[in-house]
Parts: sequence; structure tokens; C-alpha cells
Amino acid sequence: MKIVESVPNFSEGRREEVVKEIISQAEGVKGVWILDWSMDIDHNRSVVTLVGSPEPLLDVLFKMTKKAAELIDLRNHRGEHPRMGATDVIPLVPVMGTNMPECVDLSKKLAKRIGEELKIPVYLYEKSATNPHRENLSEIRKGEFEGFFEKIKDPSWKPDFGPENVHPTAGVVAVGAREYLIAFNVNLGTDKIEIAEKIAKAVRYISGGYRYVKAIAVDLKEKGIVQVSMNMTNYRKSPLYRVLETIRREAARYGVPVVGTEIIGMVPMQALIDTAQFYLQLDDFSPSRVIEGCVLEILAKEGAKLSE
Repeated sequence: MKIVESVPNFSEGRREEVVKEIISQAEGVKGVWILDWSMDIDHNRSVVTLVGSPEPLLDVLFKMTKKAAELIDLRNHRGEHPRMGATDVIPLVPVMGTNMPECVDLSKKLAKRIGEELKIPVYLYEKSATNPHRENLSEIRKGEFEGFFEKIKDPSWKPDFGPENVHPTAGVVAVGAREYLIAFNVNLGTDKIEIAEKIAKAVRYISGGYRYVKAIAVDLKEKGIVQVSMNMTNYRKSPLYRVLETIRREAARYGVPVVGTEIIGMVPMQALIDTAQFYLQLDDFSPSRVIEGCVLEILAKEGAKLSE
């Protein structure tokens, strides 16, 4: 059995009825399962985690993109998180019985359909990128929706699929195959955005920080605090706990405490086990000693036997 994960991001985090309408495109579809979804008012963004067999999953992702284009008008959208499309990004991640080259092929198939049928420009990113300067999502997104009308005229930013004009309300979308990513945010006990910006700069790779960390500063006006919002693209080589401790030390320089953290969407169990092992100073500990993990492994083996 082949299983692929996708975590589409939509530029709507304030109108729950709109988000639910988009998610409804995946409900009841055989071979596709919704694992998690969340909304954020300050970011004005929603994140949905799906897994499924390749073909039905691609069909669901197309329908969600179509519905988002119908319900979201980026001309009226404002939020703290950078965005360039109503459906901003659609990653595809190999989970079971699949590999990265297969997910690259799937991403191109989905991108082609979105471009041709919805008339939305599509950029391939990460492992699917057709050019090195398109691998990094933040480089594609630079300028955001408003800036893309001029950016798309540059030959180096010609879309991989779809029209060479920005969709007037739905913008553009990035589609690509990638490894597991953890969306990890750290909240700071201050409303000074310049402090969060300095800390984000200290931990993100592009400005001298950790190799597998992308970070921006976000003003959480609803909560009266600021946040370092991160994408952890390899939790094994840039662990959550190590980045968190660096942020804690950097914040202490400005007399600011860490007041909370959050994970958006799903997270690999190993990332949490590594974090527990670090903070609890556990010796001789392995995932095989996590009860739920053992039960799931047994169920998976029994399911495999039944399907033979």
C-alpha cells in the first residue's frame, strides 16, 4: 500500500466557515484521511494535514485548491504570515511504500492540473524544483501576492505550469515534494517585534543560524506578544530542543522570557522522544519503550499479514 502525506496551507485563518468548506472537499473520500487541521487568527492562515493513496489524494488536493480559489480573495487578505496564494503551498511527503522520486512525479502531475484547469500559476519547489533558485519556498514567496504581478514578468520567474499572469484573486501556488517538516513556534513575553526579529535572525540558517531552520518574527497582536515562527526542515540534524534553548538564551539577553511554544499540524514521534530524552536526561532510552509506538507497530504488522 502506498501512502503519501500532504500539508496544504491556505490563506484564511479568521473565517471558520470558509476553512471548513475547503476541508469538506476531503471528507468521506475513500483512501484519504484528514489527520489534523488548525487556524490562526494573527497569521490568517490554516494548515491541514492529510494522508492517502496517491491518486485520490491528488484529486482531493486539486478540489481543495479549487474551492480555496472560489472562496478566498487575496486582495482583501491581511495577516502576519507571508503568502502568495489562496492555496499558498502544497507539499507532498513520502510516508509508506513510496519514495521521493515518486512524490516529485506526483507533484508535477498535480501542478500541471492546477495550472491548466484552474488557470493559477504554479511553481515547483524543494525536491521538485526545476531551478536551484526555486528550491527554497521563501525565495519563491518573496514579494508576496502584491509583488508577484511585477515579479512574474521576470523570465527567471516564469511559472512551471499555468498562465504567465498572476490569478487576480487566488495569486500563485507552490507545489513540491519534500521531507518531513515541523512547524514550530516560540512565543516571547514581550510585544517588541524587533526582539523577535533579532532572535529569528540568530537561529535561521540564511543569516548564520542552524542549517535546517527557517525563521521569521511574527507580531501576535491578539495576544499582545511576539513570536519566532519556524519551519524545521530536518529535526534530526537541527533538533527542536537545541533551537529552543538557543532562543531561550538569546531572549535572556534582552530580559525576555519564553512564555510558550506550539507545533502546527503533525509531528514525527521521534522528534518528541528526542526532546524528552534531552530534558529528562534519560539514559539508555529508545522508541521501543513507548507503549503507543509498540501498539501501532503490532497493528501495522497484523494489518500487513491480513492484506497478504
